[in-house]
Amino acid sequence: MEQDFFETEKKRKRDVPIDSILQWSQWQLLDSILPTGGFAHSFGLEAAIQSRLVSSPDDLKTFIIHLLENTGSLFLPFVYSTTTNPSLENWQELDRILDATLTNEVGRKASVSQGSSLMRVAVSVFTEVPSLKSMRDVSIASPGVVSFHHAPIFGLICGLLGMDSGTSQRAYMFMNMRDVISAATRLNLVGPMLQHRIAPLAEDLFKKWMDRPVEDACQTAPLLDTIQGCHSYLFSRLFCS
Repeated sequence: MEQDFFETEKKRKRDVPIDSILQWSQWQLLDSILPTGGFAHSFGLEAAIQSRLVSSPDDLKTFIIHLLENTGSLFLPFVYSTTTNPSLENWQELDRILDATLTNEVGRKASVSQGSSLMRVAVSVFTEVPSLKSMRDVSIASPGVVSFHHAPIFGLICGLLGMDSGTSQRAYMFMNMRDVISAATRLNLVGPMLQHRIAPLAEDLFKKWMDRPVEDACQTAPLLDTIQGCHSYLFSRLFCS
């Protein structure tokens, strides 16, 4: 009977599609405990609260909607382009374009910090994709070639893990929504259940901005960008940005 059990197990493992195995890696990329530093940033929410731009749950909802709109218009094109073409040359080019596009120094540093952490963790975790390590090694060996911005790196990893462009863009929107609501919870502004109410709006914004080329990337909420830039001037702060 024991022999039959092992034979059954071997057959079951052979029958598992490669796509099913890859899904476990794809889901891990969205795990909130993956140490990429996302929870160290409030996306400008802390500065918005101290400047009285956000002072109630209704203000917070408006802030999050504008944040997601800006995420879709500015960052989704980079996620989309690197997911559909996860090559070293394309990633490096898009990283340089995004670096030139971001004028908010606080937001730029946050993007670089999260992107660098994500790339470092991905190399350690997703060993089934050896090209990730080679891309990182090549980029580190040539200082100044890339800044390791978060959105292009996220799309790159999704593409190498076999994730389709629609899923990768929706996942990026989800992570931004999750992290800003987490920041709001820690700032005692709202409870964690807000995410469920925001999700339908996030889906509408995702459909509005999905599958756009990098040439269409733009800012839709310049006030939020300005507020985030004031974060470094706060006398006391909990978050890095």
